[in-house]
Amino acid sequence: MTKLLRLYLVMLRYRIAAMVAMFMLLGAASTGAVHLGLPYVWAALALASSYVAATALNDLADEEIDHVNHPLDAGRPLVEGTASRRELVALHLVASLLTVAAAAQLGLRAVGLLGAALAISQVYSAPPVRLSYRVAGAPIALGIAYVLVPYSLGLAAAGGTLRHATSRLTCALFLLFTARIVLKDFRDRAGDAQYGKPTLLLRYGKTATCATSLAALVGGDAVLVLALDPRLAVIVQPLVAGIAWMLHMVWRAEDERAEQVAIGLGARLGNGLLLSVLAWMLVDGSGGSPAGACTVAGGVSALFLFSTITLASRPEEIVLGYKG
Repeated sequence: MTKLLRLYLVMLRYRIAAMVAMFMLLGAASTGAVHLGLPYVWAALALASSYVAATALNDLADEEIDHVNHPLDAGRPLVEGTASRRELVALHLVASLLTVAAAAQLGLRAVGLLGAALAISQVYSAPPVRLSYRVAGAPIALGIAYVLVPYSLGLAAAGGTLRHATSRLTCALFLLFTARIVLKDFRDRAGDAQYGKPTLLLRYGKTATCATSLAALVGGDAVLVLALDPRLAVIVQPLVAGIAWMLHMVWRAEDERAEQVAIGLGARLGNGLLLSVLAWMLVDGSGGSPAGACTVAGGVSALFLFSTITLASRPEEIVLGYKG
């Protein structure tokens, strides 16, 4: 049991888990004031467990590719040799049961949402469908599982209506996530090529991949401007511009490390954008003044922008965490 718990924590890869949690909180905040309580504990446990179930299944399906792409990654116990396939299968089953049990505390809507997430993880990683091997299918499946389901779960935890899950904001978040996730192909290029995994990058090249990401970014920003308060839309524009510039740097990069540094900095700015929007919504939902919301959201935006510029000025000091 102790080892299973340790594996659970290892497979809960914190960078993606934190992003997914932000989407859940954005869903909750869209209903108004957020009063943290037991429903959010159940929602967080259900969401975390569904993610662990998905990562365990994906590691089982991609073990050979991961040996090439992530040879030193402590977050992949099969590659590191700290867990067996049987143990990962057990983790997948236990995490799936925890997902359903936690979701049941929030009602049938949450069970349906998390059931959909578990189903998506099956068709994404496991044969015969394996959407991870389909150029268009992978980003769509991940967008539903990582954006729409968490956002909707936040609505359910807050007692809101799921009709809000089809708002302009969710459309914008989906597009912005797509802009980010298609760049994953750069990180996994070596193993994908060796084992014949078709990706946007390998099939159509670097320019097409960057152009797709930019199109999703521009489209997402256009919808975001329509969804947000005009003042907040202005506050987050420097972050969007920074992401676009980092994407340009990916396109111009001449080696893999430079690509990954630019992608990582762009992802950091994306997190800043999400936190800026969340900060505004929390202040506004709690009855704060527009000036107060501007101050908090602007402070978050400025902090991420400044810290990213500082990091970008010293790229040689940046550690690529995903390689271990």
